[in-house]
Amino acid sequence: MKFKTSLAGWALVAGCTIAGTAAAAPPTPEMISFACAGCHGTNGGSAGLTMPSLASQSKASIVDAMKKFKSGERPSTVMGRLAKGYNDAEFAAMGEFFSKQKFHPTTQVVDAAKAKKGADLQEANCSRCHLDDGKDGKDDTPVMASQWLEYLKMQAELYDSGKRKMPKDMADKWNKLSKEDREALLHFYASVK
Repeated sequence: MKFKTSLAGWALVAGCTIAGTAAAAPPTPEMISFACAGCHGTNGGSAGLTMPSLASQSKASIVDAMKKFKSGERPSTVMGRLAKGYNDAEFAAMGEFFSKQKFHPTTQVVDAAKAKKGADLQEANCSRCHLDDGKDGKDDTPVMASQWLEYLKMQAELYDSGKRKMPKDMADKWNKLSKEDREALLHFYASVK
């Protein structure tokens, strides 16, 4: 059997190919977020002690973090390499998706006395930027409430060592706190539901 092609046949194949390509839409913000789920949990609700929850973070804080990971300004083990695979529009899509996800409270063991002391420190030092006990962030300020204590400690160590640059307003407050006060503040944020 001999295969015969006609100009009309080739036109049909080409038309289907072009129509299929034209119909392919860019990935949705949810699709882009699937790459984050392995570490940060489905819809940004982290189950890993050293991974932050992204759910309910502001779009600006996600975009800011991703840009800093990509440039190397923010230290990381994995995120810097991953961030290089995305562009600014994809960062914005991620930020938009995670900002619309429901706040993700964690269940973890904290020192109740430290958390109580930390509540007072939050109110006196951090409440102008970390709003509603850290459940909301002003502009690009991240949500601190209910983040894993181990993650919070890791980030505090990066700030204290100078490996991660602290915003000036935060540094003015943080650097005046004792080591014990800083730890109390972290226990407070980890305890918030």
